[in-house]
Amino acid sequence: MREISIPISDEIIRSLHVGDPVELSGIMMTGRDAVHKWMIETFVKKTRQPTDNDSQVYEEIKKYLDGGVLYHCGPVVSGLDTKQYRFVAAGPTTSIREEPYQADVMKHFHIKGVIGKGGMGAKTLQGCAETPGIYFHAIGGAATFLAQTVQKVLGVYKLEEFGVPEAMWVIEVRKFPVVVTMDSHGQSKHSLLEESSRKVLDDLLARPY
Repeated sequence: MREISIPISDEIIRSLHVGDPVELSGIMMTGRDAVHKWMIETFVKKTRQPTDNDSQVYEEIKKYLDGGVLYHCGPVVSGLDTKQYRFVAAGPTTSIREEPYQADVMKHFHIKGVIGKGGMGAKTLQGCAETPGIYFHAIGGAATFLAQTVQKVLGVYKLEEFGVPEAMWVIEVRKFPVVVTMDSHGQSKHSLLEESSRKVLDDLLARPY
């Protein structure tokens, strides 16, 4: 198991390959559908005018995302009334929902790692090669275990606007376990599995009955 600290350099990103198990430590940020849509419309394609709050949040999150990691996660969080936030559950969200946005978000913010489950498509794989970056696969069904790696909640953005699952939570993690399933060299474990599964299905369908 390779231990990697966030922020991550391009050199380390290029040294990682599909199948490598990794433990991540450092500061990362969560972001799902609402976050990606907001980023694209407001700052990448600029199809909507940013508010003063948007611009302030943008400047704040840039420092976490430059060389950083974005986690597709809708956490369960305690302490909402007292703002003594603690992650109770922190399982990965299915990542393919962010496929229309992910590559552009990675390039714009210089994000080095994306964490989720289920993998992503060709556009994101190309983005991993160009940024460069990595798609890390997290363990589905282990939300409570993964929450235990969260040492501290450092802040949250767009909580009132997006709600708890969709807000941008800034967290400090220690030894967060993931596996590289899409690398910066154009390799994707997910596309290989899809191809092999399709071959098995085609063989089954071709059998006479």
